[in-house]
Amino acid sequence: MAKAFDLIVFDWDGTLMDSTAHIVHAIQAASRELGLPVPDKNRARHVIGLGLVDALRYACPELEPSHYQEMVAAYRHHYLAGDHAIELFDGVREGLAELRDSGVFLAIATGKSRVGLDRVLQETGIGEFFDATRTVDECHSKPHPSMLEQLTDQLGADVRRTLMVGDTTHDLQMANNA
Repeated sequence: MAKAFDLIVFDWDGTLMDSTAHIVHAIQAASRELGLPVPDKNRARHVIGLGLVDALRYACPELEPSHYQEMVAAYRHHYLAGDHAIELFDGVREGLAELRDSGVFLAIATGKSRVGLDRVLQETGIGEFFDATRTVDECHSKPHPSMLEQLTDQLGADVRRTLMVGDTTHDLQMANNA
């Protein structure tokens, strides 16, 4: 039987790693720290998958552009303070191994920074399963299709035989845009 897909691309946060609540908490804590209105959980959760500046622009619309880097630093401080406790979803390692053994290419398209993705791949030990990765440092933020376009080009995969696996509308929109 022919395989249905040549390439499966995964989002990271909320898809492979159970980090949603931690990200929401870090956005809310950074907002409090900077004296901004604290976004509710739904507003903070909606930005997961976007690049950090785009995410903060939406989650904290009162934030002046001149203070974006201050907010980014505060967010990273709060996120990194507890990210060692975040775990992969149950079955991720086994599922990736099974997919890899089936001969399909595996990749990651994430709103994380390159440093952040490399760190969690090292910490979780699952970097070996992926043939390629793209971060917001290297491409436009989701929902722009550049992450998927670059991954399919690099791996010689047809975008029509590529599956995007994610947990947000940003992931779905990126796939549709590609």
